[in-house]
Amino acid sequence: MTNNDQYLIQECLAGRTEAFDQLVLKYQDRLYRTLVRILGSSDDARDAAQEGFTQAFFKLSTFRGTAAFYSWLFRISFNAAITQKRKQKRSATTIDPQENQSGQWLADPHPENHPPEVAERTERKQLVHQALNELQEEYRTPLILRELEGMSYGEIAELTEVPLGTVRSRIFRGRNELKQKLNALFQEEPLARVSESDHESSISESK
Repeated sequence: MTNNDQYLIQECLAGRTEAFDQLVLKYQDRLYRTLVRILGSSDDARDAAQEGFTQAFFKLSTFRGTAAFYSWLFRISFNAAITQKRKQKRSATTIDPQENQSGQWLADPHPENHPPEVAERTERKQLVHQALNELQEEYRTPLILRELEGMSYGEIAELTEVPLGTVRSRIFRGRNELKQKLNALFQEEPLARVSESDHESSISESK
């Protein structure tokens, strides 16, 4: 946990609750983007993030600091999202990149203002997000937690309540399916010509 996070938490617990607003501002975009990728719905992600911050605020006194504050916050938000989905009893819909209010996946309206390598990198990120959205949820979720959130296999197993061996298998299959989808997408896009090593780093580059 960073010293700044620790200071803000101590301030909040001391009664200066406005300090929690700084934690919200610091992590809300990252949390929202990850939840969108997992849930496939901007509305569900927004609701889960809001519920996560609300629960974190009221449970702040139980935070022991043995892990990063964001990791603790993410676990709360992820569990809120799963509970929400179970109550709704419906599958999350695949989002349209043009509808993502965060602007993370929107195409640059003026690509001519950027060098070719920047335009290509932007296009590649958009294709990675598209491919991730097309993965089955059981593969997409552990893959995102592993590659984007940097969680260990054990942490993912604990968070998703799935056996460790199953987590490893799903991540392996998710990577293979993602690679196949990216191969197909890259063949369709003339700007996106990447090597085998680029496939391996595509997810991390899309953060």
